[in-house]
Amino acid sequence: MATGPADPADLSLLSGLAPELAKAFVSVASDIALVIDPNGVIRNVAVADAGPNPPARQWVGRQWEETVTGDTRQKIKQLLLEASSTGVTRRREVNHPSGSGPDIPISYAALRLGEQGPLIAVGRDLRAVGAIQQRFIEAQQELERDYWKLRQAQTRDRLLAQVASDAVMVLDGESLAVIDANPTADELFGGLQQPLPAPIAELLAMARRTARAAEVRTRLGDGGTQIELSATPFRAPGEGQGALRLLVRARPASFDAEGPAGEGVVVTDSSGRVLMANDAFVALCRCGVEAQVRSQLLTDALGDPDRRLAALMVDVRRDGLAQASGVSIGHAPGQVFGVEVCAALLADGDQECIGLTLRRVALTSGDEAPSDKLAAALRGLIERVGELPLPELMQQAAELAERHAIESAMHRAASELRAAARLLGLNDHDLALRLQRLGIAVRR
Repeated sequence: MATGPADPADLSLLSGLAPELAKAFVSVASDIALVIDPNGVIRNVAVADAGPNPPARQWVGRQWEETVTGDTRQKIKQLLLEASSTGVTRRREVNHPSGSGPDIPISYAALRLGEQGPLIAVGRDLRAVGAIQQRFIEAQQELERDYWKLRQAQTRDRLLAQVASDAVMVLDGESLAVIDANPTADELFGGLQQPLPAPIAELLAMARRTARAAEVRTRLGDGGTQIELSATPFRAPGEGQGALRLLVRARPASFDAEGPAGEGVVVTDSSGRVLMANDAFVALCRCGVEAQVRSQLLTDALGDPDRRLAALMVDVRRDGLAQASGVSIGHAPGQVFGVEVCAALLADGDQECIGLTLRRVALTSGDEAPSDKLAAALRGLIERVGELPLPELMQQAAELAERHAIESAMHRAASELRAAARLLGLNDHDLALRLQRLGIAVRR
C-alpha cells in the first residue's frame, strides 16, 4: 500500500467491506477500529478482547469528535481533514472519557476507502504504554530517593567523623596566639608555634585578610603527616565588632571515621537540637536508636541537672571552642554520671552547626552539685536554732546563700573566673575578692 495519497478508484472497491476490514485490523494489529462516514459519524465499532471499555460500542451514530475529551477534539478534526485530502493520516493521540475512572488514551491513524468512501480509523490503546512509563518514572524516583539517602548517610558519617577526629584550635586574629585547643590539636601540633610553616601561615593570613574561610592541604614538617587544614574567621563578643578570632580545624588526609571507642559524638544545630549522633551518644541518652534523640534539645536528651551543659553551649557559640570535665548528665538522681565534653563550631555550608564529643568519666566528691551542699549546710544551721541568736543565724544563712550562688556559678563555668563573674553580674575583681573572703579555692 502506498504511503502517499491514495487512489480513490483503487480503494473505493473496498468501501462495502469496511466493517469486515475493521474487524480484520483489530484482530491483526490494533485494539479498536472505527468505520466513519464522510460526515464524521461513527457507523461501526470493532474492539479487541483487551481493548477499550464497553462504552466504545455505544459510539455508533455519534460524531467521532463528540466521543473524545474537549482538549483533544481538534486532533479529530485534523485527522478527518488530512484523510480527506491525502487518503491516509499520521498517528495522533486523543483521550476518550471512560465514564468512571481516568480517560482512555488512544493513538489513531485513518485510511480513506475511495474518494466518497468511508474512513477506517485504527486505534492503539496507550494505557499499557502509560503503565510502563509510570513504572519507569516510579523506578527512577526510587533510585533518586536511594541516591539522596546515600548522600545524606555519607554527609552524616563525614560530619560525625570530623567531630570525632578533627584537631580544633581558636587563634587570636591579630597575634595568631593559641587561645584554646582541644586534646587532638595538642597531640597533632603540640601547640601552634612561631615561625609557622609557610602553607599554614599563608592560610591564616588569607583568612584574616579576606575575613572568609580558607582551606589548604599540606604536610607537618618534612615528610610528615599530610593534613587538610581550614581556617574560619569569626568575631568574639566585645566592644564594637568584637575581637577577630580564627577557628582552625585540621585532620589527616586519611583519618579514622570511628573515633575513640565508646566516645559519644553528636552534631546539633545552632539552637542545640540534635541533627545526628553515633551509637555511643545514643547509649548515653539511654535510647535505642538515633531517631529517638533527633530534633531534641541536647540538654533534654542527655539531662543537665547542673545546667553546665547549657552554659557550655553558650560558650561554644561565643568562643568557637569550649571544653569541660566532670559535667553531670542524667535525668534521675540514681542515673547521673559524669562526662568530659569538647564542643566546637562546624562550618557545613550556610548552616552553623556545633559538634560535640562526650567521654564518660567518674564524678569526684568535688563535683557534687552546689545545691546539695547548700541543703546540707542549711539543715545544719537550722539545728543550731536556740544556740545562736537570730541575727547571727541570719548572717550565716546569708553567707551560705552567697557561697552557694558563687559556687554554682563557678561550677557552671568550669572554674573560669571571667565566665563565672558574667553569670553573677559582677566584674572579675569583685568576684575575686568575694572568693578570697569566702575561702573558695579556684581550680586552675
